[in-house]
Amino acid sequence: MSSHKRKIFVISAPSGTGKTTIVNKLKEKIGKTIEVITTFTTRKPRPGEKSGYDYYFITTRKFKEMIKQGAFAEWAMVYGNYYGTPKKDINEAIKKGKDALLVIDTQGGMSIKKLFPDAVLIGILPPSIKEQERRIRKRDGLTEEEIKRRIEEAKKERKIIMSKYDYHLINKNLKNTIKKIERIIKREMNKNG
Repeated sequence: MSSHKRKIFVISAPSGTGKTTIVNKLKEKIGKTIEVITTFTTRKPRPGEKSGYDYYFITTRKFKEMIKQGAFAEWAMVYGNYYGTPKKDINEAIKKGKDALLVIDTQGGMSIKKLFPDAVLIGILPPSIKEQERRIRKRDGLTEEEIKRRIEEAKKERKIIMSKYDYHLINKNLKNTIKKIERIIKREMNKNG
């Protein structure tokens, strides 16, 4: 095992970018060396999502209790639901000698960077805003109002990724994007820290 200082990696991507698919592929490829930290959320599971794998699905009441207990490294309300990254899981990954990978929005990414200045922020963007809107519209169960809100939010996230993130990638081709992220993670792991 290499003796590099444990790192925290953050992957952020606006709605409709393909981040869930990317992260699931990364789990398969580099899951032995990096711990993917599962986020807590109050939103309802989408078809095919499993609690403890995709997210920990909990009630708003439980989430608020966890906020009071200081259980989250960062948390936010996004599209009317709470999302939070458990501090304990990050610390446990590092204690086990693994790097930690967080899949969170840009607001969360900026909070993590304040807490962990050495965190590596990787932003993923869709090939175009038009393509992103097409992907968002394909998602089941969203009202026109929710679609517009996600598109507006995606514009804000794009600005943050382009100006404040260490790396930003355009997801034109899934395989290439995953390879690029793997290379970034390996390069950062090999840096002396």
